Amino acid sequence: MSQKIFDISLAVSGALPVWPGDPSMTLHKVAAMDDGESANISSLTMGVHCGTHVDAPHHFLNEGRTVEQLPLEILTGPCYVAWLPDKVSSIDAQVLQDITLPEDTTRVLFRTSNSRLWAKNEREFNPEFVAINAAGASWLVRRGIKLVGVDYLSVAPFDEPAPTHRILLEAGVVLLEGLDLSAVPAGAYDLYCLPLKIIGAEGAPARAILIQA
Repeated sequence: MSQKIFDISLAVSGALPVWPGDPSMTLHKVAAMDDGESANISSLTMGVHCGTHVDAPHHFLNEGRTVEQLPLEILTGPCYVAWLPDKVSSIDAQVLQDITLPEDTTRVLFRTSNSRLWAKNEREFNPEFVAINAAGASWLVRRGIKLVGVDYLSVAPFDEPAPTHRILLEAGVVLLEGLDLSAVPAGAYDLYCLPLKIIGAEGAPARAILIQA
């Protein structure tokens, strides 16, 4: 029996919401067969935090590791998808305590009410997204989590992005942001996340999939 694969990556286009001030994606046709060229060739312009992407420590720690140094053994392996109730507006320590993660969990992805935004194909950035506050970030570090994934463009609240990022990145936690978990049931999976190997960058777009464990 074939294993079910969930593609949890956002489809990237110029219509995809981006963090305010970040560049959106632009695909430019350099050569077109319709114009008599022998092949179709395009150029791509986008921010490294566009769509589904990872954050490396250098994003908020100036002396931190850049994306090409992220360990693949953290980016791939057993993972738990946790569903949070729609009433949750902030992922704090109490919310995390109530989830009862499996004891051996080191990678966790949070499906929240954010996922409905992707399901509805929302095109405008929503600053009211559900995020992890500083207390929640500290709880995850104490719990030994090595990878955290969220279903919007940042793990941290819009109005206070630095504390959550720094707490997690200083502890070596890999951040996977911009996931589409709208069709993914809660439970155990194997995660495969491969960011682009961009030397010197603080983040990189990624293709991420889940396979039912």
